[in-house]
Amino acid sequence: MNYDHLLAHSHGDRSGERLTGGGVTLDFSVNLAPFGPPLQELGSSPASLSPYPTMDGRGVREFYVARFGTDRECVLATNGAIEGLYLLPRALGLRRVLIPQPSFFDYGRACRLAGAEVVPLALSESGSFAFPGIDALAEALAGCDALLAGSPNNPTGTLIPKELLLALACRFPEKYFIIDEAFIQFTEDFPSNSLMPEIRAFKNIVVIHSLTKFYAIAGLRLGAIVAHPLMVERLYGHKEPWTVNVVAEHTAGLLLHCGEYEEEVRSIVREGRRQIADGLAGNSSITLHGGAANFFFASVTGGLALDGLIDALRLRGILVRDCRNFEGVAPVYFRFCIRTSDENRRLIEALNSFAEASRIAKVAIGEAVS
Repeated sequence: MNYDHLLAHSHGDRSGERLTGGGVTLDFSVNLAPFGPPLQELGSSPASLSPYPTMDGRGVREFYVARFGTDRECVLATNGAIEGLYLLPRALGLRRVLIPQPSFFDYGRACRLAGAEVVPLALSESGSFAFPGIDALAEALAGCDALLAGSPNNPTGTLIPKELLLALACRFPEKYFIIDEAFIQFTEDFPSNSLMPEIRAFKNIVVIHSLTKFYAIAGLRLGAIVAHPLMVERLYGHKEPWTVNVVAEHTAGLLLHCGEYEEEVRSIVREGRRQIADGLAGNSSITLHGGAANFFFASVTGGLALDGLIDALRLRGILVRDCRNFEGVAPVYFRFCIRTSDENRRLIEALNSFAEASRIAKVAIGEAVS
């Protein structure tokens, strides 16, 4: 069986190939924190690999209790957010799920594998990819038993207003609202914009959360489902045991002592948003969208080709995320994360150089034709 369609338009410099530009490759395609994980202690005091981990990932659960103030019975530890994403549709027996487009590929795949029909909710560029208001969403939810969406959404980088989701959950107590908050810690208003503090009051809201993005530990899968105790109890009836390994449990404990790291990440991302927006303000060939988290959704305009941009960036040793495999996306979009100031400057210079070279080429073609 060929799995290439699942790997198309992959991101991240995993191959070790040497880019034409030489020097250090700058990978803006992966939405991780702008510098390495705060876990130097992990190498010097590794977890023992001899004993079994706890059956329910207790070490990860205790992190959520201590760091976010959640109740123990409201947390189900998972092998990264992706385990929770695939667990929920089958455990809840979902039949028709409203999913925004564009959004993370695995939302639709997880639902379809569980036998659910995916109902697309189109997010438009003309509306800055914002989510519609409560009346429009209520109409879209007709006949659906759940909404599955990211807040912030990937790849658009747009937030769903918390008040909107709470209002919908009150209005439709029979429907599930499954919200992926993998990037919520990067946002300006965290934690007040997270649904995690409201979980006990709503039996139909489920939060999927990841620790891999914000703490830059994508190679080590840590995450959780945060939900009402009755929901967590129900999910345990469908979840495989032993999915959280002992290294992940140990690492979760170390993350409790990373307050300075967390503040530094938010500060760098906050300044990076301004730097990139200001640096590309005069670039008529690149349009920016989103930016609520640690990445921007962008498009090439004026008839320019996305392949030309991606090739020009690769010549400079820069990788961005080609977004053509997201459903509902025109073939002009790409995504890039926010990195350190010097790295952002290199990307800005490369994008502005591409725009200027394209402008000069257009002028030359126009003169030749005339």
